Amino acid sequence: MTSTVLGASDRTFFGEPRGLAFLSFTEAWERFSFYGMGALMVLYMTQQLLLTGHVENIVGYASLRTALESVFGPMSTLALASQIKGLYSGLIYFTPVFGGWIADRFLGRRTAVVVGAAMMSAGHLAMAFDQSFLFALLLLISGCGLLKGNISTQVGELYREDDDAGRTRGFAIFSMAINVGAFVGPLLCGLLAQLYGWHAGFGLAAALMLMGLFTYLAGLKYVVDKPRQGAIATAGTEGSRRDWRIVLAIGVVAFITIFQSIGFYQNTIIGLVWIDRSVDLDLLGFHIPVAWFGSIDALASIVGVPFLITLWRWQDKNGGAPDDLAKIGIGAWITVAANALLAVAAATMSRVPAIFPLVYNVLLGIGFLYYWPILLALVSRTAPSSVKATLMGAVFLSLFVANFIIGYIGSFYERMTPAAFWGMEASISAIGGVLAFVLARPSRRPARSCR
Repeated sequence: MTSTVLGASDRTFFGEPRGLAFLSFTEAWERFSFYGMGALMVLYMTQQLLLTGHVENIVGYASLRTALESVFGPMSTLALASQIKGLYSGLIYFTPVFGGWIADRFLGRRTAVVVGAAMMSAGHLAMAFDQSFLFALLLLISGCGLLKGNISTQVGELYREDDDAGRTRGFAIFSMAINVGAFVGPLLCGLLAQLYGWHAGFGLAAALMLMGLFTYLAGLKYVVDKPRQGAIATAGTEGSRRDWRIVLAIGVVAFITIFQSIGFYQNTIIGLVWIDRSVDLDLLGFHIPVAWFGSIDALASIVGVPFLITLWRWQDKNGGAPDDLAKIGIGAWITVAANALLAVAAATMSRVPAIFPLVYNVLLGIGFLYYWPILLALVSRTAPSSVKATLMGAVFLSLFVANFIIGYIGSFYERMTPAAFWGMEASISAIGGVLAFVLARPSRRPARSCR
């Protein structure tokens, strides 16, 4: 196998390894389809799919509803839609740990990504029919499990083990690609859905997922696929004990991020419902598609990358750069501010101007940059090589837990005032901010900053 861990003279993509371009564009197409479909999903379920005339056609729906209501009690259409979206989003981030394990032990990362992308393409196509809605979600969940953690692991493996700064730049560029897809997807899928119907939006998501698969196949020779390895040794050696301490530390940091993820990802569920019901969307004779608001946080993340990299470099040169946990804590407090803004707007206005959800999503986009790329780079740098893909998938379990809770919390919306709901979201996010800053000082000495 030819290594693609290149020297500085070989770098050709914004000064980074060429493989980063193919991985970044693959992820951009995949996120385009994921966020484009996700921006439509709750609105589609509440305005069409779960209503009489459609809901009877969904294969397996009656059993799913019975199972959910046996746990959560009788549920309205909105509560069911919120729970289904939360379960879907949660499982999307649960399966990467198995996808990483399968890649580490059996398939290898490149094969796992190819199979995952093909399954996701089929899943988006299956969204075109009421009958296959739940089967489509199953394909998307399984495919994302094979793709998500493994492609992130391959980003880190483009760099030498001692190239911490390069790896962090790589993940920042990779995260920018994620946000390009997340920005464009809701805009175009939302517009097509408004003009030509829901399935036109879902069809575009399918086409762009296929583009992601073709992009990855075109760049296979530039992508690292390290040999499959065994698990961490269980013998009582100092190396194995150190590896297990690293795994535990990664788990603690990932747990802390759950709270701000709850505050962040609610913008794709109840955030869109609240905008549809409470925000004045008419601007100069044009009715703004609700799904477009799902793009704003991504745009803020794209624009914010060069500014934050410049800021962190300046802080580093002047001895004041925050370490990993401090950055994650900053991201949590920015998320608190975003949700608090909606709580204030909902409490003081009957019809909220569109500027409020716009600023809310901008703050979320900045907060995202302060925690998710930092967590991925931390795992890539510190995780034992024998289980790196598995652990990269495992950190997505934090998003599984967060999205499961988000779906459950969303069912409270109809029983609370909007101001109280967004105040609750701000309070949950604040827990993560407090935990990050409490743990940041004790961990500062042994940890190296992710810069």
